[in-house]
Amino acid sequence: MDTSLTPPRAFAPRLILVTGPSGAGRSTAISVLEDLGFEAIDNLPLRLLPRLLDGPDAQDRPMALGMDVRNRDFSVAALIETIDRLTAEAGEILSVLYLDCRSDVLIRRFSETRRPHPLAPGESPEQGVERELDLLLPIQARADTLIDTSELNVHQLRAEIEQHYVSGLGRALGISVQSFSYKRGLPRGIDMVFDCRFLTNPYWHPPLRDRDGRDPLVRDHVTSDARYDAFFDRVVGLMDMLLPAYIEEGKSHLSVAFGCTGGQHRSVVLAEALAAALANDGRQVSIRHRELERRRHG
Repeated sequence: MDTSLTPPRAFAPRLILVTGPSGAGRSTAISVLEDLGFEAIDNLPLRLLPRLLDGPDAQDRPMALGMDVRNRDFSVAALIETIDRLTAEAGEILSVLYLDCRSDVLIRRFSETRRPHPLAPGESPEQGVERELDLLLPIQARADTLIDTSELNVHQLRAEIEQHYVSGLGRALGISVQSFSYKRGLPRGIDMVFDCRFLTNPYWHPPLRDRDGRDPLVRDHVTSDARYDAFFDRVVGLMDMLLPAYIEEGKSHLSVAFGCTGGQHRSVVLAEALAAALANDGRQVSIRHRELERRRHG
């Protein structure tokens, strides 16, 4: 459930390196970027990358390159060295997109497809998944954009990628706002987290228990808490202060999350309210409610 509140426009850096663990959705990401106008190449040997970038047609179209452990000459050290070199080159516009995923989800995906893991062809998928996640940690730390695909379907992953690679006039900052339950842990790849468990909980009012924070009755109940207005005003004020600084820094995406006990009432109200306030201010915003999605697809 990723709802875009303002229409995106494609942002085209010269090069996007797409990587992450096997089964996390790299092929899907490459296809999405190709649809956005990138020249997409998957599993290109690293040694051929300089020749590709220095070729006579290199400036004609932006490129999206898929890199993972199945590349013939793949190594973590070589990929990091390549990222450092490209970043240091004058005029190079490079983005590293890392598709992350929980190990239990990756194991399930390999079990469902009955495919062997590339790092454990004669062993169990569990061994290969854990081995690859450990191997890729240094690359994950160097990523410009991290998308956790654990709870995303193909359409939601497409929306996330489009959200991260958009711009308005010149350079815009894409903002994703989501709600979550602390019982299921913090979402990955979040820049800011706000805990709203101190607000009055609609769960303890039977008529509201089975509703969610998009319902006007639940929203009225949460916003009637005497602490709500001061809290929300401070969050909006913090956004007003920080967003220009992030844009000046060159950041292309900011993720903000609100958490409550069940991820159904208070966090949803706050996420909806902040997204609406940012959209009304002309910001580029998308919304996701993690637990409501889980309940809907469960």
